[in-house]
Amino acid sequence: QVQLVESGGGLVQPGGSLRLSCAASGSIFRVVAMGWFRQAPGKERELVAQVTAGQSTNYGDAVKGRFTISRLNAKNTVDLQMNNLQPEDTAVYYCNLRGYSDVVTTLDEWGQGTLVTISS
Repeated sequence: QVQLVESGGGLVQPGGSLRLSCAASGSIFRVVAMGWFRQAPGKERELVAQVTAGQSTNYGDAVKGRFTISRLNAKNTVDLQMNNLQPEDTAVYYCNLRGYSDVVTTLDEWGQGTLVTISS
């Protein structure tokens, strides 16, 4: 079993900042990538940002230049610093982990989600 515990969501005014954190624990043999996705009401889940075990990063077009993802490999944690937040960033943000629980068994795990609301 793998658990992903997210924290840091909330309400912030346009132009403000928030930092999300996600800590993974459990039967994790190797992490391939950790990241954040989001889903706004009536929309599909989309990539926000992802970081690989080798520290390569990938960002969704909507957040490039505003959001920064960082990961502590040794602790299987991933943070998302979100700056200059806009109302269109309002969504439930989900932490994701892809990897292996042993040599052959893949993992694709999701957190419970944390709500980010941008409103004045």
